[in-house]
Amino acid sequence: MIAVLQRVTKASVRIEEAIYGSIDKGILVLLGIEEADNQEDIDWLVKKIINLRIFNDENEVMNINIKDDGGDLLVISQFTLHASTKKGNRPSYIKAAKPDIAIPLYQEFISIAESQLGKTIQTGQFGADMKINLVNDGPVTIIIDTKDKK
Repeated sequence: MIAVLQRVTKASVRIEEAIYGSIDKGILVLLGIEEADNQEDIDWLVKKIINLRIFNDENEVMNINIKDDGGDLLVISQFTLHASTKKGNRPSYIKAAKPDIAIPLYQEFISIAESQLGKTIQTGQFGADMKINLVNDGPVTIIIDTKDKK
């Protein structure tokens, strides 16, 4: 799994001109799932995101995680994070998981994240044409790949 995290002051996702999910202060997570991903990747990545200290403390130092800060999560599936651009000019998405594998993993990721964060999180809709609006705070953008955890 690849996750692009953006610390935001607000973010929303629109589907067919209607707001589907939105948050104020928190983290926008763009989540790419590949065929080789499994429960271990979900557990590790959710724990990493929830405990990542990217919010400022009273001294303006990034030292607080999202749970302690009280922020929210907006999780959007994004298969294009697994684009291969090594050959030619048209990206290949061969590593991206097909919906029959990706949807259950995406749903499990959301379920585990809600459990660890202790509240409902906002999401996009898997496979939909989504328009994302965000105000990146900092800016803080972090990329995490579960294949690099060891």
